[in-house]
Amino acid sequence: MTNSDDFLAEHTTKLHRKRSLRQDLRRRIEIYKGDSSVVVREVRAYLKERPNIGVVAIYSALPGEVDLHSLLEDEERAWVFPKVEGNDLVFYQVKSLSKDLVTGSFGILEPKKRLKPFETSEIDLFLCPGLGFDHSGARIGRGRGFYDRILAKARPDAVKLGVCFGFQLVDKVDMEEHDIPMNRVIAG
Repeated sequence: MTNSDDFLAEHTTKLHRKRSLRQDLRRRIEIYKGDSSVVVREVRAYLKERPNIGVVAIYSALPGEVDLHSLLEDEERAWVFPKVEGNDLVFYQVKSLSKDLVTGSFGILEPKKRLKPFETSEIDLFLCPGLGFDHSGARIGRGRGFYDRILAKARPDAVKLGVCFGFQLVDKVDMEEHDIPMNRVIAG
């Protein structure tokens, strides 16, 4: 076998493992229910220790993801939510869940277009959902790459914090070159 054959075989194996892991994690999400309040408490404690974090990227949860909406009670920070625009995420500041969000792409609550957009470089902390994470911070998403693309544009000092339920932690997530690891994972 040539080096290119070895690379192709290894890449194919990784893709197969990722596909299998996604299937396993989707089954777990169907079977188990998590308690978002446990994760929210840990995220609040994390933020309390870091008052210098001013702009936080948050998300609207899909079924099986941690619901972080109650964090918006903290009015000391700017909370920005993603909106799918083409193949990218664009973040907008949200102050009121009921007034500023509308059902958008993929049935997810997204910011209304009239809101103030934020540049990726303005975001201090990204709270990232995922199908699963490992303890080293490797993340496996749903396979469309939205978060990996936006996190690749983040400031080097911006914190990437994975949030999930305990049943979404796995031993190992195979990382590819384009995958962006988390600085830390909070699981509850």
